[in-house]
Amino acid sequence: MRFSPALFNHTEALLSELLRSTFPADLVVSRYFRQNRELGHADRGFVAETVYSVLRRKRSLSARCGDDVTSRRLLLATLACVQGLNRRELDVVLHEAEGKWLAQAKAVKLEDLPPAVRLDLPDWLYETLAAQFAASELEALAAGLNQSAPLDLRVNVLKAERDAVLARLNADGLVAVACRYSPLGIRFSGKPSISRHPLFLDGSFEVQDEGSQLLGFLLAPKRGEMVADFCAGAGGKTLLLGALMRSQGRLYAFDVAEKRLAKLKPRLARSGLSNVYPVRIESENDIKIKRLAGKLDRVLVDAPCSGLGTLRRNPDLKWRQTAQSVAELTVKQAAILHAASALVKTGGRLVYATCSLLAAENDAVVSAFLAAHPEFVSLSATEVLRQQGIDIDGDAEGGDRLRLLPHRHGTDGFFAAVMERR
Repeated sequence: MRFSPALFNHTEALLSELLRSTFPADLVVSRYFRQNRELGHADRGFVAETVYSVLRRKRSLSARCGDDVTSRRLLLATLACVQGLNRRELDVVLHEAEGKWLAQAKAVKLEDLPPAVRLDLPDWLYETLAAQFAASELEALAAGLNQSAPLDLRVNVLKAERDAVLARLNADGLVAVACRYSPLGIRFSGKPSISRHPLFLDGSFEVQDEGSQLLGFLLAPKRGEMVADFCAGAGGKTLLLGALMRSQGRLYAFDVAEKRLAKLKPRLARSGLSNVYPVRIESENDIKIKRLAGKLDRVLVDAPCSGLGTLRRNPDLKWRQTAQSVAELTVKQAAILHAASALVKTGGRLVYATCSLLAAENDAVVSAFLAAHPEFVSLSATEVLRQQGIDIDGDAEGGDRLRLLPHRHGTDGFFAAVMERR
């Protein structure tokens, strides 16, 4: 793909729309591409990755822009300072007066900027993470979050084996390897279009981050059990749980949003699962929940959260979330965990998980829950995984709880705690 003025114009138009919009970035990008179908796969890849690069590094790029921070300047600074396009390549889009400014932007030394600016974090988030991580670790974490996330798949064990899927993908010219931790995971080199691949269409695999896959192995449901995915969303983890149950038993997929559950239906049809029961609920206190009190073997609570562990995919979240929005989420998380725990029978397992990096949404919620519910005890998350042949390394200060971080594990940021009702 050759860089061109037309491609630059598309990127600038989308970036301007993103910076104005109050909607999540992925929705804005998807809508733009639907409205501009002349863009091919490679062109869309360049445009999307470039605007996401601006969102990831918006604070340090703004510092390079000086007093006049415009979408055009942010884009030019990204192309020159992050993506490494040289002056000759950029000449086709540069205005006459922009050459001197761009040279000054490139001359800015990141080490001279304040830490929060250099690491491209809002002040409140920098201060929160600085209280949790040593300075060197926070530098590495911020760098990891500013990378583009890889494309991971999860093999559907009801329909295929990982080695066979790997062999087929590589035979088709798609460079892929087995994931480091998940026994069902496959990671691509690059981001090929796989939505029309025969193995996707027949349900042999689903797109799912490796870290998300590990949450299913923490719950470790067995054939014939009664299980709930309490905040099922579009059902990525529901499908994994159903496959681990070999489509035997009963698996409830609860969610408050009809639209999210609707997205599960075509995925469910591809998967071959027959034990999944999608249920829309009004809230965590819905009567449909209360009827199941004390009856379930295993319950997964992948709680609504800030999403700050997914900044590789959703960099706009760090500019959209605030300390206040996080505080409001923790109240909701505590209420959901309390309600979900009532479903778990004696000897049953409860897993609380988020894709957040913040202790307030993670350890604080779990510790408060355990203090108020002495009938639940903690299990070692790393030991639960080890019993299934999954060895998570590099989990310093992990304790009983799972903490996945992009710079250590190559996954999105996830937290999980495993508990058992005694």
